[in-house]
Amino acid sequence: MTGLRKDFLWGGATAANQCEGAYNEGGRGLANVDICPAGKDRFRVMSGHGVKFAPDAEHLYPGMEAIDFYHHYKEDIALFGEMGFKTFRLSIAWSRIFPKGDEAEPNEEGLKFYEDVFRECHKYGIEPLVTITHFDCPIHLIEAYGGWKNRKLIDFYKNLVTVLFTRYKGLVKYWITFNEINMILHLPFMGAGLTFEEGENETEAKYLAAHHELVASAEATKIGHAIDPENQIGCMLAAGQTYPYSCNPKDVWKAQQADRENYFFIDVQARGEYPSYAKKFFEREKITLDITEEDKKVLKENTVDFISFSYYASRCASADEKIDTTDGNVFASVKNPYLKASDWGWQIDPLGLRITMNTLYDRYQKPLFIVENGLGAVDKPNEDGYVEDDYRIEYLSEHIRAMMTAVEEDGVDLLGYTTWGCIDLVSASTGEMKKRYGFIYVDKDNEGRGTLKRTKKKSFYWYKKVIESNGEILR
Repeated sequence: MTGLRKDFLWGGATAANQCEGAYNEGGRGLANVDICPAGKDRFRVMSGHGVKFAPDAEHLYPGMEAIDFYHHYKEDIALFGEMGFKTFRLSIAWSRIFPKGDEAEPNEEGLKFYEDVFRECHKYGIEPLVTITHFDCPIHLIEAYGGWKNRKLIDFYKNLVTVLFTRYKGLVKYWITFNEINMILHLPFMGAGLTFEEGENETEAKYLAAHHELVASAEATKIGHAIDPENQIGCMLAAGQTYPYSCNPKDVWKAQQADRENYFFIDVQARGEYPSYAKKFFEREKITLDITEEDKKVLKENTVDFISFSYYASRCASADEKIDTTDGNVFASVKNPYLKASDWGWQIDPLGLRITMNTLYDRYQKPLFIVENGLGAVDKPNEDGYVEDDYRIEYLSEHIRAMMTAVEEDGVDLLGYTTWGCIDLVSASTGEMKKRYGFIYVDKDNEGRGTLKRTKKKSFYWYKKVIESNGEILR
């Protein structure tokens, strides 16, 4: 018997902007995530520079169709049910509920779509785990208000969550307010709809937007608990322990600073106030956030119920700028000589997951939820579309084993584990389809060509056994 809970929530994760498609159907409005192009301009746009608020003929926008979950959700959820999923993490497209973002009344067609999706999940005994905002921000809110730089977005968000919590009471119990909230510092347009003018203090703008999101998250927690006391509401960060490159105290200090940059958000959401190191940082950088007494009150009184996080790789930091770096999930890192890497340069470190879990649990003493973990790889299907993805099975097996050790030997309280992405979808960082994560192969290439046919990979059958055995059978 494993040390996992009997009701451990095994499953998989997706995001609306990477799988849903149907960007202009069902009354949906245009969002920031729709106009992040594939190719050489993607990173620049995601960073908030050279943004055009409408698609053009020069670029491919892979999120607009993605894998068309909008029209395939019954088929896809049936496959998740066949694997035995206990939970399915998905996200709401804000502009499907409020096409412009600032309307008084929601779009019924959008509300009905997600209701149908949630009911389909329950048909197979799958508990929906719903991310309210997985980077989505309606274009109108960016053009008219400046995105999350504007305090008014807190009220628009409160309106959104009130509608969601009310409509889906009894259908959804587990909620996440903002996906990878720390991504606002790294990909501000993708993460929060931020664009920058020449000469603008970008650092201050990012932290101002972050403050508004943190307040909005606390308000959502307050509203969610008031509408349904059964609601469990969590925060989410892109996690991964930062190791010092050496025992040089300067490297240790560099690593601690890098970790604090990410934990700062969760410190606020889990503890209810800004940590002292953050206040000192704002002083040094002459950052003014206009934090009101009401902000402080709502943050303090409405901390989250659980900490969810993504884990793909650990990171490494050095004070020596001459040491080679690698990019993994947008986070620059010094190359760790003890680790191998994926095809995209992401360093593979299963023990790092155990270390990260222990750090988070030591820091917050709140239940954890691993809501993203997976390997992006080039899958080569045979003539029948079948993929022998032993490399994915190996990666996930090692990480699940580390996760279970953290629970069994270290006493970490863990609610569940959802792999990223349980079905092939568009990569958030690169906009590619060939960077595949799923247990289910989707026939589509980087140029948008393909039948969208779904085919089970070898890992599909493997993960089914993992869930059936509650983690006892890993290979």
